[in-house]
Amino acid sequence: MDTSASILVTGAAGHLGTSVVHELHQLGYQVLATLGSQKNTGIFDHLERVTSHVVDLLDPAGVASFIDTVRPKAPRAAVLLVGGFTAGGFAETSVDDLENMFRLNFLTAYNVVQPLLPIFDAQGGGQFILVGARPALLPDAGKDLVAYSLSKSLVFELASLINAYGQGKSIAASVIVPSIIDTPVNRKAMPDADPATWVTPEAVSKTIAFVLSEAGQMMHEPILKLYNQS
Repeated sequence: MDTSASILVTGAAGHLGTSVVHELHQLGYQVLATLGSQKNTGIFDHLERVTSHVVDLLDPAGVASFIDTVRPKAPRAAVLLVGGFTAGGFAETSVDDLENMFRLNFLTAYNVVQPLLPIFDAQGGGQFILVGARPALLPDAGKDLVAYSLSKSLVFELASLINAYGQGKSIAASVIVPSIIDTPVNRKAMPDADPATWVTPEAVSKTIAFVLSEAGQMMHEPILKLYNQS
């Protein structure tokens, strides 16, 4: 992908999001970073090719309005990082848990994909990069993370539907599947674990950058598993 293109990154204020924004900016891309709160609006002010936008990704009309606003910048890809996590097997998982995970992990992606698809159609192509989860691929792990796993399974299905829609249109979706990402939150939650076996945000960011590259675009419907030793 031409590095003069603009790339939309959702969830840009998170540990992974900030890493992705910095990686893409360093490579020369124009970055359209979405934030969930006004309190984070200044975090990218020092990066000349990054513009920040506060967007409620659970508001379809608001997302559509935002996409229409940035349309003149011709976004050529969307890296969709917003998500959430909750533990719990069948006995502990309520309908509220299911709905919360569905909204955070699926709707925040779908609400961006839907208005971007016609733009990608009109400009002759585009890429989506989504974030999956290993428990959605491995039932033995997923059975103890029911709401999380079910919601993330929809991310894989969404990518498959995008790829079916995009055949012959140069529109494609990829799914990055990290194991445990080495963040302060995860270190605090798992103090006895060895973070050296986890995946760093920088490793995920570089993988995303590769997917956006000319070589990365040659891959067909990739699901990229970044597990390291965990």
